[in-house]
Amino acid sequence: MATKQKLIKIIFGTCDDRNPGVLILRLFAGIAMMTHGYGKLFGGLEGFTENVAGMGFPLPAFFAFMAAFSEFFGALLLTLGLATRVWALLLAVTMGVAAFVAHAGDPFAMRELALLYMAVWVFFLFKGAGNYSVDALIKD
Repeated sequence: MATKQKLIKIIFGTCDDRNPGVLILRLFAGIAMMTHGYGKLFGGLEGFTENVAGMGFPLPAFFAFMAAFSEFFGALLLTLGLATRVWALLLAVTMGVAAFVAHAGDPFAMRELALLYMAVWVFFLFKGAGNYSVDALIKD
């Protein structure tokens, strides 16, 4: 397999799963995640940047923007099923940081949502977008 084909398979590769449950999960989780990113990206990036700085991240403005960007635009593209595995990886990392860094000292109930989202994104990282997606159109 040529390098270009391998790259296309990694970025746009999808499973041939025609189960509508994969579509429903992708749509709901993606749209729900967008609501978390929207407030940060379009109305509260300064406060979120302060929180990121408080966690000790270098370049807090960059990392805050990237987290908010992935939570909104990454989730939007994942909802459409476009470059699903790439965005699923970025979102899983973002939710891992939320669960294990931002909420490190919090009880499980405060980490639960980030962990649940992380599990969903890891699912899509391994499974792909399914047959009802832009990835499936590009692959063919």
